[in-house]
Amino acid sequence: QVHLVESGGGLVQPGGSLRLSCAASGRIFSINGMGWHRQAPGKQRELVADISSRGSTNYADSVKGRFTIARDSAKKMVYLQMNSLKPEDTAVYYCNVKGLASGREPFSSWGQGTQVTVSS
Repeated sequence: QVHLVESGGGLVQPGGSLRLSCAASGRIFSINGMGWHRQAPGKQRELVADISSRGSTNYADSVKGRFTIARDSAKKMVYLQMNSLKPEDTAVYYCNVKGLASGREPFSSWGQGTQVTVSS
């Protein structure tokens, strides 16, 4: 079983910054893609950013130029640096990690979510 723990959410004023972290643990053989999604009240969950095992990144248009995703493969961690935050970034942010478990079976695990609120 693969377990993800997120941290770093909170309340921030518009224009402020936050850094989210996600740590993966458990029966992991290898990690491929790592990413962040978010879900605002009344809306569907959407991809914010993801990063491949080779470091290729992909961002939602709404966060390009403001958010940066990074990973530390040795520590099995993924980060999301969020700058110039806007009220519309308010959502629960979820970490997602895909890879192979120790038995070589594929997995896709989700964190419990961390609340980000952007408000004055």
